[in-house]
Amino acid sequence: MIRTVAQITLGNTGIRTDRNAFGALPIQRTNLQTAIKILRKAHEGGIRFFDSARGYSDSEEKLGLAFEGIREKIFIATKTQARTPEAFWQDLETSLSLLKTDYIDIYQFHNPSVCYKPGDGTGMYECMVDAKNKGKIRHIGLTNHRLNVAHECIDSGLYETLQFPLSYLSSQEEIKLTDKCTKAGMGFIAMKALAGGLITDSATAYAFMAQFENVLPIWGIQREIELNEFLGYIEDPPQLTDARKAFIAQERQELTGEFCRGCGYCMPCPVGIEINTCARMSLLLRRSPFEPWLKPATQEKMRKIEECLECGECASKCPYDLDTPALLKRNYEDYQKVLADEVRVDQ
Repeated sequence: MIRTVAQITLGNTGIRTDRNAFGALPIQRTNLQTAIKILRKAHEGGIRFFDSARGYSDSEEKLGLAFEGIREKIFIATKTQARTPEAFWQDLETSLSLLKTDYIDIYQFHNPSVCYKPGDGTGMYECMVDAKNKGKIRHIGLTNHRLNVAHECIDSGLYETLQFPLSYLSSQEEIKLTDKCTKAGMGFIAMKALAGGLITDSATAYAFMAQFENVLPIWGIQREIELNEFLGYIEDPPQLTDARKAFIAQERQELTGEFCRGCGYCMPCPVGIEINTCARMSLLLRRSPFEPWLKPATQEKMRKIEECLECGECASKCPYDLDTPALLKRNYEDYQKVLADEVRVDQ
């Protein structure tokens, strides 16, 4: 049995925190009062690291309202999708204002298609250095879904953290990034630790992630019941037992391969297909109660696949190089079969 590591230090940043990090993307879907309640309960329960982004609608605003007055007791990471220096500074000042703070612990380029470097002509990395020198940010990081960009950024020695998808469904090439970051003195922040909802056993997911001493997993939390699970793991961390390792092996056999991770970078679709849901429908039907997925609203979403132009725009933006139009078609065929079977049963 592999023992879990309760706390980690994130690379050379000096940031030491419990390995429960709060992913603040989902709270944009909750009302303000509920979001503040969940965020404060997370802090009171021992969570100290909170990750947001300028692109997560009102997520930063909710963090700012929840933690006003206790800023020094938490770590905040946020992100910019800016592609020009002007947009960079606008995003940074907006984030600082909404978060009600004068500094951000880790400021990250949000899934850039290239590794920004000094002198590359974009001026983007120079913005990060300038912001750090001015005390507006403390550490420079980036998020990505592309292995080649991740490797280039680690090799560059310019970044202090990498945020990358990691779960027990990840490929060996993706998992190797954790060791590479450790050797480079970079912190590894793991997003998609539940594989976009495909992993339903949070205890096993936690135990898997806890074997990596340099990995800080972000758990996307929207409801208080979800928060309670992870708060419970602070006091009683799940262990990676032989039974859990066998379960992971079975899960990998069933789920690895060409499946949509639900990252959403293929969006928007020119004809309005909700790709990050529709391209995963076969798995969603098999890994959760399927009746909710057969309701009229979801049927309408799936019928949009019939309008697919096969323009290839989604496939060209997929960081996992999936043949998205073909994946949508297979999921739609599967969905129609399940729906027809349910109709026959009802009759």
